[in-house]
This record gives sequence, C-alpha cells and structure tokens, in this order.
Amino acid sequence: MSDKKAILAIDQGTTSSRAIVFSLAGDVITVAQREFAQIYPKPGWVEHDPEEIWDSTCAVITEALDAAREEGWQVVTSGITNQRETTIIWDRVTGLPIYNAIVWQDRRTADYCAGLAADGYEALINARTGLLLDPYFSASKIGWILDEIPGARARAEAGELAFGTVESFLLWRLSGGVHLSDATNASRTSLYDIHRGSWDEELLALFEVPAALLPAVCPNAGKFALIAQGQPGAGLPITGMAGDQQAAAIGQACYRPGAMKVTFGTGAFMLANTGGEVVQSDHRLLSTIAWEIEGVRSYALEGSILCAGSTLQWLRDGLGVLDSAAMSEEMATSVDDTGGVYLVPAFAGLGAPWWDAEARGALTGLTRGTSAAQIVRAGLEAVAYQCDDLMDAMKADGIAPKTLKVDGGMTANTWLMQFLADILDVPVSKPKITETTAFGVAMLAGIGAGLFESLLSIDDIWREDASFTAQMDGAHRQALLKGWSTALGRVRTK
Repeated sequence: MSDKKAILAIDQGTTSSRAIVFSLAGDVITVAQREFAQIYPKPGWVEHDPEEIWDSTCAVITEALDAAREEGWQVVTSGITNQRETTIIWDRVTGLPIYNAIVWQDRRTADYCAGLAADGYEALINARTGLLLDPYFSASKIGWILDEIPGARARAEAGELAFGTVESFLLWRLSGGVHLSDATNASRTSLYDIHRGSWDEELLALFEVPAALLPAVCPNAGKFALIAQGQPGAGLPITGMAGDQQAAAIGQACYRPGAMKVTFGTGAFMLANTGGEVVQSDHRLLSTIAWEIEGVRSYALEGSILCAGSTLQWLRDGLGVLDSAAMSEEMATSVDDTGGVYLVPAFAGLGAPWWDAEARGALTGLTRGTSAAQIVRAGLEAVAYQCDDLMDAMKADGIAPKTLKVDGGMTANTWLMQFLADILDVPVSKPKITETTAFGVAMLAGIGAGLFESLLSIDDIWREDASFTAQMDGAHRQALLKGWSTALGRVRTK
C-alpha cells in the first residue's frame, strides 16, 4: 500500500470546525480550522447557527484536502467526529434548519427535566440509556424546538422534518440526504436503549418525540455514504463517525477495559472503558456506548465537566485578565499560589457528579492584594479540582486507573498537567499525537474502509510524549481540596 494514502478527519467542535488529514502511520499532514460564533440569547442558553457550522466545515474540508493533495497525498476515505448532544432539526426537502442548533451546554430545559424527575422518570431513563435527567442531552432540546416553532410538531409527525446531532446534519448535507447517526451519538440523546441498541418507544413517548424525526443508527465504522458531487471532497467515502469523546478514547488507545482518558476542550470529559459491561453508576456518572464495530458493542463510564477551556476564554474575553490561553502557564507560574482564591466556573451550571443546572459561578477568597495572575491560576486549578471530583466518583463506582491519559488543547500547559497529577495522585500520560479526537475517527474511518484490521492497530501508532507523577505533599493536597470543597459548596443549589 502506498505510503502516500491518507484519511480526512472532519472534527466539528463547540467553538470551531477543523479538518485534519492523517497519514496511515498517524502523522498529521495538514490542519485547517475556522472558529464560529457562540450565540447566547438568554442566561444559560447557548446556540450555534447551523449554516455557520456548515460553511466553516466546508471551508476547512476544502483547505485541508487542497493542501494534502498539493503535497502528493491521496486522500482515500473520511470520518466525522462532532460536539455531542447539540440538537438540530431541519426540513427534509430543503435541508434548511427550522431553528438554531441548541448546544450541549444549553440549560433552557432545566425546569422541564426537573419536572420529569419529580414525577419519578429518572430511574427509567437511567436504566435504559445510562444517562441522567438533565438538559445536557438532546431529547428535551428536541421537544423545546417542536413546541416553540409554530407548526413544527405537526410537520415532524408528518415526516417532513429530520432531527440529528451535528454528525448527522453534516452527513445529510455532504451526502445529499443520507439520514444516519452512529451508536455513540445516539446514546447521548436520552432516547436510545444502550442495551438493545435501538430507539426506545417508551422514551420517545415520554419526551414527545415523533419517531419520524429520527435517523437510522449505524455502527461507528462502515460504508455510510459518498460525498455528493458539488460538495467539498466529492466522491470521497465517509466510513467512520463517532462523538468527540468516544473518538478521543479511541485515539488514546483506551480500548481495553479499565483504561481511562480525559479530554480538555470547551469542557472536560473523563471516560473509562468498561468493556462489554454497562456499569450503572451510583455516583451520578454516565453509562454510554464507547463504540460499536462489526456487531461488538463496548461501553464506558463518563463524567462531564461543563467548563474547562471555556474558563480560559472567559478570563480572556469576559474578565480581560488574560491576553491568550497560551499565556496562562506563564501567569500561573509567576505566583507561588492563588492566595486562597478559588474560581468555580459554573457559568452554565455544574456537570458531573453534581448535575446542578441552577448553580452559577463564583470567585471566592478575593482581597485587595489579589492579582490577575492569581485569578488565572485559580481558573487553571479549578480544572484539576473538577477532575478530582470525577475521579472520586469513578473510584467509588469501582474504577481506579493506574494511569490517566490526557489530550486536548490544555495539555500544552505543562504546569497544569503537573498540577493535575499532583491533585489526582495518579500518573498522567500525554500522547505524541495530540489531535486524538480527529485521530480516533480517522482510525474508525480506516477500519470502515478496510485500511486497518481493528482498533488493535492503534498499538502500532500511539506513543507517549510526556508523563507527570505526583510531587505534592499529601497534607498540602488535602488542604487545597478542602478549600475547593468549601468554594463549591457556596454555589451548589442541591
């Protein structure tokens, strides 16, 4: 096989769309990226313009393919990975969305979800889907759009509209009308039975979602569609799809039970492979499908932090104490500590293990002597403290990793990675291939196209770049965590 064969990974994220071309050896050939607008109509509401998602995706596909081909690479297949749970409903004839995409961070359906919980439905939802009753997931977002847009519910019941998370929307547009989702994304809707591997009629009735809206669900690797003529990458097969966190777990070679990774993006997501077993958490973590390949389904236990990289964005754009995310390490190391300052970044509520939609952020411990550098350091420390909350829940559910693999943009901050190892008291491992989300879906696309035999092929490619082991005194660690617990208690509402 020619060493000039390559795979296109389309990575549609929360704040930007990217396209990365990988060689079959896992080397990054070219990267293209476009940011797009975040829309905040009301406090706690977060939206995207689906047309801006589409336009930015088309632009990066074109740019990445052109650059790769100019260097002599033959791109032979493609895959899509995406921000999960984000909800789009569009017209089946025109392909036009009937409302903005409601983003996974959005909390507008908190009261609706609380009402269902009060009526005793959370146990049913958790048993079938592995998820909790929270506005994070797609089902309540679908219902909100159908109820708020005049005529939408009747049109949905008549089969005139289509629902999809972002990978499904992009596949529809790129293929000229193929309506599919994949097992990982379907498992994040609150409508999919992760045990049977099918949409659940009882949950559809509970959330009042017409079945006619839904895509068919496929495995994560296979021959799904060809990119249609007139679209960027025309003629290229699409042979892999997965939600971003599951794709990152694949890219981190976390395919053995017990392996664990955390991805730092807009939020942070800790995911542990549980193999063929669905682990029902007693500590408000999520059970989810890790991937499904050739009829074999693997599961994971997941904890989601809503604000990680977005905390640095707020420090930069909202508070104005940070010029760039890249400067955060320099600022953090310019001071010995935070001076007792804690930043709780509950800008859109708290995710796992608290699931408190009404909580709001706080800066505590401020004095006249508090500096901008101490506030920035507190923002970085908050990421590690939230990871510790997740790790505690994982351990309580019986999962205690020997090593935590890390990926995402924040891993460039060496100080933060060392602080993370210190707080978790677990070795932290960073890979040479840092584009793990895109790399994971490239591997899936390669499997779907017959370029790789299985996920075991990742063993030939994954390499460690750096490792961090705990160096902090245990008493100091406990003192810091006690301060975090106190600060967290000030914002929690339940």
